[in-house]
Amino acid sequence: MALDAETRAQFIETLGRFVRERLRPIEAKVAEDDAIPAQIIAEMRELGLFGLSIPEEYGGLGLSLSDEIEVMFTFCQTSPAFRSAFGTNVGIGSQGLVIDGTAAQKARYLPKLATGELVASFCLTEPEAGSDAASLKTSARLDGDTYVLNGTKRYITNAPHAGLFTVMARTDAGNRGAGGISAFAVEAGTPGVHVGKPDKKMGQQGAKIADVIFEDARVPAANLIGGIEGKGFKTAMKVLDRGRLHISSVCVGVATRLLEDSIAYARERKQFGQAISEFQLVQAMLADCKTELYAAQCMVRDAARRFDAGENVSTEAACAKYFCSEMVGRVADRAVQIHGGAGYVADYGIERFYRDVRIFRIYEGTSQIQQMVIARGLTRA
Repeated sequence: MALDAETRAQFIETLGRFVRERLRPIEAKVAEDDAIPAQIIAEMRELGLFGLSIPEEYGGLGLSLSDEIEVMFTFCQTSPAFRSAFGTNVGIGSQGLVIDGTAAQKARYLPKLATGELVASFCLTEPEAGSDAASLKTSARLDGDTYVLNGTKRYITNAPHAGLFTVMARTDAGNRGAGGISAFAVEAGTPGVHVGKPDKKMGQQGAKIADVIFEDARVPAANLIGGIEGKGFKTAMKVLDRGRLHISSVCVGVATRLLEDSIAYARERKQFGQAISEFQLVQAMLADCKTELYAAQCMVRDAARRFDAGENVSTEAACAKYFCSEMVGRVADRAVQIHGGAGYVADYGIERFYRDVRIFRIYEGTSQIQQMVIARGLTRA
């Protein structure tokens, strides 16, 4: 569903106020505590953020991707850990069900995902399968009316809070490629499903990742997403196209915040008797940030429009994710430079953002994987 212009503007204005009044004041505390307050999670649920992309018939907002990215441009002008709290419900955690789930699977899980009552995680990466996702080793063996899952998934976002896991596992042991992989909806609490200790990370404190281990975990055959074996890898790739554009919009939002903070600091900070914003070399860094940010916005908006029109945007999504994730890293680096010593110490929060944005060049496909996807798209075309 595409929102009318007035409704979208009102929703984005409400989110902007929420970011300024509720989220920015507690950014440092969330990082220090490595936890987002339960009250903030409740308020995000009330705003409908967990159900942005889930169809209205299941209780979500059912936003088009074009609307979703505009929402993220605004919401993500704060610590990205806040976005991560609901990001898997909006993207990779739910979209496998939205795109390829059976009617019964959608009816069972999507309403709870839309409200945030249920948090979903996406289990693809393994200790020896990340960029080469098709080589995953987690197995799913049919035994009567259940599948028996065994294997380990690594770096799974929101795993400690998840009530549902979208799990990619190999159902055809004789097919070592993508065609042997199927997708399952696995409920937390299933005997044999264990979540490891949360990992300590470089950045994005407050957002949790952990291993998920499957030891003879019995999953009902009815939880095979789509009801067909061998379609899991295709489901994952469909999910990642939208997910990569979502992450691209997150990068744009964070870069916008970094640029605004850098402009404000450059106007206030004085050296040699004048504001450093008057110095051409500082102006050049600000100009470079704005130019790259504008280019990123245009890329994401164009790709989202094409996605909503039903076009295959695998190449464009990879272009956007590659450019935007690298762009926000460069903007963060310039922000530290503009802030000077203040950018290196914790009080201003710039060094925290510098660490936070580093992950964007890694998850949902590294920059190098995006280059491969782009090149493959070009040569096949």
